Amino acid sequence: MSAFKRKRGGQRPADKNAKKVKFVVNADDSPDEAVEENKNEVTIPPPVSKGKWTNKERVLIFSSRGINFRTRHLMKDLKTMMPHSKEDTKMDRKDKLFVVNEVCEIKNCNKCLFFEAKKKQDLYMWISNSPHGPSAKFLVQNIHTLAELKMTGNCLKGSRPLLSFDPKFDKEPHYALLKELFIQTFSTPRYHPKSQPFVDHVFTFSIADNRIWFRNYQIIEEDASIVEIGPRFVLNLIKIFQGSFGGPTLYENPDFQSPNMHRRQIRLAAAAKVREKQMVKEMHKLKKAEVKEDLVKDVTADVFLTPAEEKPIHIQTEAPEPKVVKKKKQKAFKRQRMQMARR
Repeated sequence: MSAFKRKRGGQRPADKNAKKVKFVVNADDSPDEAVEENKNEVTIPPPVSKGKWTNKERVLIFSSRGINFRTRHLMKDLKTMMPHSKEDTKMDRKDKLFVVNEVCEIKNCNKCLFFEAKKKQDLYMWISNSPHGPSAKFLVQNIHTLAELKMTGNCLKGSRPLLSFDPKFDKEPHYALLKELFIQTFSTPRYHPKSQPFVDHVFTFSIADNRIWFRNYQIIEEDASIVEIGPRFVLNLIKIFQGSFGGPTLYENPDFQSPNMHRRQIRLAAAAKVREKQMVKEMHKLKKAEVKEDLVKDVTADVFLTPAEEKPIHIQTEAPEPKVVKKKKQKAFKRQRMQMARR
């Protein structure tokens, strides 16, 4: 039987990592067979990935207490899509946001996605470059998770995504800053130990209605079309800070309206409708209570009166002629007719 053995001597392969092997003859084989087998040399190619993991970006994803089930599932989906992410326990509401920088330092993370819940109905998301900044605060709206959408798209777990940005990100300075922050946070580092060497999905960040819309699509190899995978959510920018979770304000969104003010306007609009209905009812009651004045002459009484045609008056001076009345013959009864017939 023959076995593989590394070839010694001879010409050196072109690639340092390439290997050249040949067949070695056992004692039972004949020398003629050995000469033929020596011609069959096999060159093993070097490994595909020769790079090193140099970009040590790590993202910490966690939240405060009081989040609902939808936010919890959204965090789980983001951790699945980002193999370079880490997680931590929920932070107490009483703690200040500067504590997050210490947590990132303990977890050896330089980026952070922190979800802050308020009133059990409003969700805010912080994207921060820890510990020096900058950081941005968003209001998260229209959340739809992977389990909720049930889209037909699918991708390999741990694969590296493409990032697609709207052209508006390059036109304004605050959007350019957010673009760089998104690139450093959502892009998976090359040669990461938990990542896969494939690119089969794309993250899109589009701007519409002064909001940033996040979508995740699968890239189909056959025709290069895309199919949505999920999750999806909308980010409404509030402020951009120079430091991490605080510091001087670099940008403040003038079009932002807080959820409390939005709910207050809805309540005021509903109360205005109720007041309007009540005023209409009171007006009807007042009209019914008013004393109706008796009209001496009805203005509309002569509307449908039409004057009659005048006919000449004919006076008859002579008596009319008497009418001749023809007497009808009385019809005999049946018995009389029978008697007349017998005669």
